[in-house]
Parts: sequence; structure tokens; C-alpha cells
Amino acid sequence: MAKVRMGMVGGGEGAFIGAVHRWAAALDGEIELVCGAFSSDPEKSARSGAALHLPAERVYPSYQAMIEGEAALPAEQRMQFVAIVTPNHMHFPVAQASLSAGFHVMSDKPATFTLDEALQLRELVNETGLLYGLTHAYTGYPMVKEARQRVAANQLGSIRKVVVEYPQGWLASAEDEADNKQAAWRLDPKQAGISCCIGDIGVHAANLAEYITGSHISKICADLTPVVPGRQLDDDGSILLRFDNGAKGVLMASQVSVGEENALKIRAYGDQGGLEWSQQEPNTLWLKYNDRPTEMLRTGLPYLGTLAQANTRTPNGHPEGYLEAFANIYMAFAGQIRAFESGCVADERSVDCPGINEAVRGMAFIELAVAASNSEVKWHAFPDHQAT
Repeated sequence: MAKVRMGMVGGGEGAFIGAVHRWAAALDGEIELVCGAFSSDPEKSARSGAALHLPAERVYPSYQAMIEGEAALPAEQRMQFVAIVTPNHMHFPVAQASLSAGFHVMSDKPATFTLDEALQLRELVNETGLLYGLTHAYTGYPMVKEARQRVAANQLGSIRKVVVEYPQGWLASAEDEADNKQAAWRLDPKQAGISCCIGDIGVHAANLAEYITGSHISKICADLTPVVPGRQLDDDGSILLRFDNGAKGVLMASQVSVGEENALKIRAYGDQGGLEWSQQEPNTLWLKYNDRPTEMLRTGLPYLGTLAQANTRTPNGHPEGYLEAFANIYMAFAGQIRAFESGCVADERSVDCPGINEAVRGMAFIELAVAASNSEVKWHAFPDHQAT
């Protein structure tokens, strides 16, 4: 069976996340990068494509040229989906053009620049019937999937408290922005949108809380701040949460937490037990109780559920980390594409992939958090953009 063919927009020289997407997509040997428009600068795009050993005729000066050029190729040669790894402001136009031309889309998050764009994108996905994936990669970890299945099986009872935190320290001072391409666009409203911290990492924390608990955030009370003087966008945020099942929660996201690396962590407490998972110790899931000893579950062991096992590659004791979790998102999406093109129903593993509804909820969360922080009203209801 031939590999699924991927084109990429963005992710050229000097970019961070583009390489992560390429490594993840290639990990299982199911996806092949066949073309790209790697920069808005045609010369940089050409250099990046050459460094990736792509044929010169499949390296394009713009995303528009790539979509047009690929659409003109025979079906068995052209790309099947587009991976979007640009700054936020370009996510929607590239996704819109790709879907309109008949190509599936995998996008970095947040999905779009605004919520209105995300809603337009969902309409287009529904109209075309094409596939859309979103790289909320932390849901790809085996033990996150195990946590989700344990909650769904009611092993913790009714969830009533969620605490999720995502502290980083890489933007703790103005000097951290100097000559840093990744910092520059995230702090620029013209490229990042209305939020830096919440748009970049807070939305990951919110998505993780909803994924594990199986409940949706229904109301928030937010306090977002640009801690470092001179910044236009937030670099720190504290948010109170209410969920549609009655649970209450706390979300903290910060990029000025000195000494922290990428310390995403979640705790969820039901009326019968609790769980704890940390991204920096991803192979371990803790289950906690009042009436018996705490349990430590580990990746790769036979007592885990079907989704955790399906997303584990190595024997227990061999670390599975960020790239593998990212690869699980791509592997699921490749499975969806194969099912789509063969007219079959996608299997459980392939369906378990963030999509257009997570895209809409993510943008709604970002805009609501900013609006709530700017308001004197305490609680703000999550907008009712029904999944379709």
C-alpha cells in the first residue's frame, strides 16, 4: 500500500514546529512529504525544499502555487493532504484554499486567527466532506488516552474538580525576545491574534481537560496579563472553569514562570478517586484514592486499555515522548484518509484525532478568555457553537 502523500505550508529554515511535524508524520512510515511551500520568501522555500531533498519542481514559491501545481498532477502523484505550520494568521487562508481545491488539511493550533474564521472553516469542511485534523498533540500520549478511558469507565466516579497548569519560562524577560523568531511572531498581534499565552499554550490545557474528562467547559472567569512591560499580548493567565457536568476547575498558563520548561500537568478528581498526569513524565499515570493505596500505571503494559495500547510503539520501560505523541495524531489522520479513500469506516484509533469541532472550541475559548479578562463581569458563558 502506497504511503499517504503530504504537502507542507510553512516550516522552512529557522522554524521550530515544521521539523516536529515532519518527523512525526514520517515516524511510522505511513506518510511521505512530497511537496511544500516552506516560506513566503520563494528563495527560502527553495533552500528549505532542497535541504529536504525534494525535487525542485515540487518546491513552490507560495501556497497558492503549490495548491494549483499539485491539483494539476495525476491523482496518484499529487499530495493528498496539506500540513499547515505557519504563524496563526495564515492558518485559515491556507486551509480554505486547500479544502476548496479538494485536499484534506492537518493544521497546527490554534486553527485560525479568529473564531469567525473557525466557524467558516467548519462550514467548508462540512460542505466539501473532506477531512480536517488539528495537532493538539498532547492528546496523543498513551497515558492521556488511558486517563480518558478510565474516566469514561467511571473508575473515578463523577468528576467534580479539574486542575490543569501549563507553565513555561522562555518569555520571562524582554531580552528573551531578542533575535528569537518564535517569540517575535507569538507576541505580534498581527501574526498571533488577540492572545499570546492563552492562544499558544492555554488552549492546549483547556483541550486536555476536556479530552480527559469527556466534559465541556461551560463558563469561565479569566485574568490575563502581559507581565513583561511593553508587550501587547498576554504572557500569563489564570482562569476559573465550570464544566457542563457540574465540575469546577482551575487553569493556569504562563510563559513567564522562571525555571519552568514545558510543565503541562493535569489533575482530575471524582467522588471515588483522582488522577494525575505530567507531560514531563509522560509514561506515568497516577490514580489516587482515599481507601486504598495510590496506583502507578505505566506505558506499554498489558493492563492498559485499547487506545493506550494502540498508541504505544515500544516495550514498557522505553520512553515514549513528544514526537511519538505527535506521530499518533498523524497516524490517526493517515488512517482516516485511507478509510475515506477506500469508502470504509475509520477504526477506533483513527477516529481518536482532534478535528474541526476541537478547532472551533479552541478559538471560542481563546476569544472568551480575552473578553472575560477585559470585563468586570465575573462569569462568562462559553458560546453555544454546536458541533455538526
